[in-house]
Amino acid sequence: MLATKSFTGTARRAFRQSLQTRAYAAAAPTAAFAGQKASNGKYTVTLIPGDGIGPEISEAVKDIYTAANVPIQWEEVSVTPILKGGKTVIPDAAIQSVRKNTVALKGPLATPIGKGHVSLNLTLRRTFNLFANVRPCLSIEGYKTPYDDVNTVLIRENTEGEYSGIEHEIVDGVVQSIKLITWDASERVARYAFHYAQSSGRKRVTAVHKANIMKMSDGMFLAACREVSKEFPDVVYDEDLLDRACLQIVQNPKPYADRVMVMPNLYGDILSDMCAGLIGGLGLTPSGNIGRDASIFEAVHGSAPDIAGKGLANPTALLLSSLMMLRHMNLYEHAATIEKAALTTIAEGKSITGDLGGKASTKEYTEAIIKKIQKA
Repeated sequence: MLATKSFTGTARRAFRQSLQTRAYAAAAPTAAFAGQKASNGKYTVTLIPGDGIGPEISEAVKDIYTAANVPIQWEEVSVTPILKGGKTVIPDAAIQSVRKNTVALKGPLATPIGKGHVSLNLTLRRTFNLFANVRPCLSIEGYKTPYDDVNTVLIRENTEGEYSGIEHEIVDGVVQSIKLITWDASERVARYAFHYAQSSGRKRVTAVHKANIMKMSDGMFLAACREVSKEFPDVVYDEDLLDRACLQIVQNPKPYADRVMVMPNLYGDILSDMCAGLIGGLGLTPSGNIGRDASIFEAVHGSAPDIAGKGLANPTALLLSSLMMLRHMNLYEHAATIEKAALTTIAEGKSITGDLGGKASTKEYTEAIIKKIQKA
């Protein structure tokens, strides 16, 4: 294991100071409340349709849920920024909706590239302190890719690292960007990763890092993972360098099956997209952002404005993300019914969208899934 001597004393003091907090966290749920049930027996879920193809794929999910009799009623909100007190912010109505319902489903959001534009995705994560991004990557039967045995889950620390947004120009032509790693955030995401491994029957947690170069920042992340691992003797813990993990996974993903990989923010952003490429791309990849007070499940692909309104969009990623949401809400039966219908439709290959190699429209693909649900 890599040495972490330069900050071990500080880390241990923080560890001791957090014993009481950690004892509570171990006894309490690591994630948010699993939705709010109304008097009519249905759960109210916030729906953020998003930009571009977002409204189309959101409508597809809503239609499928209606067909499957999922006990959910949608509360649709917009997160289009507004000017408030001289600052650009998310509308209060959207924030209040997510806080009230504790569960949300979000379509893709567009953020213009350039100075002064703040990522709405990043803003949502900060607003609701969504500390863990969960990205399962599983091969889909019937959709041919170079590998048929991808089965891993990546958990990314979601609030700090290089994405803390702390950067400034020191002098003309020299910009400094600060990577922020804290013990509390590292420990929190590590604990969630171990809990996730336990609850999903995965026997190994791997911490992915570059502590050989960033000895203090990534070293602290590793130290937190090691401390947490002692509380989970039934889960095997190991560590791997980011570059080595990337090389080995693209050569042979099989050894990484049935494990959870946990890592700092930037590494998770890169590695999760790389693994998505192994199963067919972001259009087939679900994602969830987990917090203690709210969780937002989302499609992580772009808003595809070039095909918006043309009926060509593939709703699979948003649909699979919504199934993560249902399982988070303990609605396992409904999730299983929809998942079987969707994956069978893809495997048959008769009514799939263009990006999957078919000729079906968004509506035709959605209707094919609905027919299977109705026959179940």
